[in-house]
Amino acid sequence: MTRDPIRAMAILKPHEGKDQEMVAFLREFYSMMYAKQYSRDTLFRDIRRPGVFVHFRVWLSDEAREAAIQDPDVHRYWMTLPEYGTVSETHEELQPVFSTQEGIVEDTLETGA
Repeated sequence: MTRDPIRAMAILKPHEGKDQEMVAFLREFYSMMYAKQYSRDTLFRDIRRPGVFVHFRVWLSDEAREAAIQDPDVHRYWMTLPEYGTVSETHEELQPVFSTQEGIVEDTLETGA
């Protein structure tokens, strides 16, 4: 049985005046994660709430996530992030329930998965 990719989400709030620096830092971090084939990351800015960003990550596999957790390069980014802002909320394993995008979700509520 193939497991769906692991989806995660975080709410990030840059420190005062650090918006652009945090975005540049995250761009570099997410590019490294992509190059190492750990995850695919998307960063959204909340237009109605200035200073709030929403990060969405899709880990490519359990093994990729485990490798990232052990990777010193990833740790350096995680340790540096507080210089730019805070992570106010995280959701580590989001299970799709419904999507209008084909192939994203099977009916997990009926199957009990």
